[in-house]
Amino acid sequence: MRLLLDTHAFLWSASDPEKLSKAARAAIEDSSNDVFVSAAVAWEIAIKHALGKLDLPSDPAIYVPARIRTLGFRPLPIAQEHALAVSALPPHHHDLFDRIMVAQAQLEALIMVTSDTSILKYAVNTLAAT
Repeated sequence: MRLLLDTHAFLWSASDPEKLSKAARAAIEDSSNDVFVSAAVAWEIAIKHALGKLDLPSDPAIYVPARIRTLGFRPLPIAQEHALAVSALPPHHHDLFDRIMVAQAQLEALIMVTSDTSILKYAVNTLAAT
C-alpha cells in the first residue's frame, strides 16, 4: 500500500499512535507499505506552531524532518502538477492544506489516512485514521 498521512495522522503517528485506529496504525507500521508525508503537512504544522496553536517538543524545522526520518516515512514535495490539480477539485472542502493533499493522493495514487469526513466527498481512496 502507498499511504499519504494528513496532518493529524502524521502527528498521532509521531507522538501518540494510540489515537490512530487499529487499521491505520497497522497499515502505517507495516514496513511493506510506503508512507508519505506531504510538504503541506510540514507547512500546516509550521503555521499552527507559529500561531501558538500547536505545541511541539522542538522547533518544527527540526521536529518534522526528524520524525519523518525516524519513522521511515517518505517526504512528498508539492509539485506544480499537484498545485494545478487543485483547480479541478469540487469545493467540498475549504482547507487549502487538505485540498492539496487530496490532489496529491489522486495524482500519485495514494490512500489518504485521515479522520476528516469532508475528504470522503472527493474521488480519493481513504483509510480512517480514527
